Amino acid sequence: MPAKSLQQLVDHARTHSPFYAEAYRDVPQVVSHITQLPIIDQTAFWEANTWPDNRLLTGPLTDAGVYKSGGTTGVPKLSVWSRAEHADSVTAFGAGIVRAGLKPGHRVANLFWAGELYGGFLYIEGALHHAPVDNVRLPVGAAASSEYIVDLISAFGVNVLAGVPMKLAAVAEHLIERGQVLDSIELLLFGGDLLFTDLRPILSRAFPKAAVASVGYASIDAGLVGQPVPGEDVRVHEAFPDRTLVELVDDVTGEPITTPGVPGRLLVTNLFRTLMPILRYPAGDRAEWVDPERQRFRLLGRSLEGGRVGMVAMPIEDVRAVLVDNDPDHHIVGMQMVHRRWDGRDALILRLGYVNEPPAELSQQLVDAVYAARPVFPAEVAAGAIHHLGIEWVPTSELVTNPRTGKLQQVLDERPPT
Repeated sequence: MPAKSLQQLVDHARTHSPFYAEAYRDVPQVVSHITQLPIIDQTAFWEANTWPDNRLLTGPLTDAGVYKSGGTTGVPKLSVWSRAEHADSVTAFGAGIVRAGLKPGHRVANLFWAGELYGGFLYIEGALHHAPVDNVRLPVGAAASSEYIVDLISAFGVNVLAGVPMKLAAVAEHLIERGQVLDSIELLLFGGDLLFTDLRPILSRAFPKAAVASVGYASIDAGLVGQPVPGEDVRVHEAFPDRTLVELVDDVTGEPITTPGVPGRLLVTNLFRTLMPILRYPAGDRAEWVDPERQRFRLLGRSLEGGRVGMVAMPIEDVRAVLVDNDPDHHIVGMQMVHRRWDGRDALILRLGYVNEPPAELSQQLVDAVYAARPVFPAEVAAGAIHHLGIEWVPTSELVTNPRTGKLQQVLDERPPT
């Protein structure tokens, strides 16, 4: 499916979609640059994308696939793809998997999630099927136990595991608990979430000969975003040529960012998707340019991810970096922030996963390190505004994940409703 020009995409969207007709009411008839279009208001976008009475789609739902985004609250977000659009998308994504390290003859265990309209498993299966190199596909799914997966790897000579980071970590944890390693695994492909640095040690222990790479960057709602870029930094991706256009904009002003290393909000425009047009759509992630001329960027995490306790902001990636730097023996295998409240004050708990139980003194060392990095936190404690930072160690398998997608839930709110 050939890429369409920006003018063609805009004309089609505002002619056939009531939502885009309203959103582009003040847009000139001739569009010469992407910044002439408004950034999509996601709330309005999803309010228009309902059944019945859909006001977003540009045509009838007669030959399409319908998938649900990975959220667990609110009105389900359903994403619609025509047959041709989906085939084009998985073909491009399959070529990206080869860039990530898929080799001819590789035997790939697909450990992504399926069911309840979730598209991750089917999308990866389709991408592998359309990849430009021969490969053997093992559609295992995420519901399979780690024991089953480990036995399958050994019995079938699996070379590649593909799944969300926490599923890969669960298989690694199972191996370590059994005192095993698997040298046959050559490549670990992660997707659906960032692979955080605190998971690297456990993966290296269980799969000592495996390279680690992103399977690619896409989402159920936005579709294709970026393909993997070979190299050590697995957060670096670049737009799919003639398939996607990526922009980074200032979080507050919405002005374009063109300077490498400056963080901003990531927008994506799909150049071939017309049934459910995606034009300047906020992907929900923050990123920074590595090479803007090549549309190459580094993912930095979710746009709104982090904790706040009282007046203290706790960006999750900043906190994670402090913890990793002060955990030289790599006891931490996964982290999530938990909000709690008692005695009239809020508290923040860092729930840390482990495989081998950490020494007792490590908890206080980590608290001290966070306090040194965020001195406003102990100051607020001293003022009686919030509780001391807490550390809660749990086996990695007890970290809370999304029940449908298996993604780690970075921030949990366990405070009472009133």
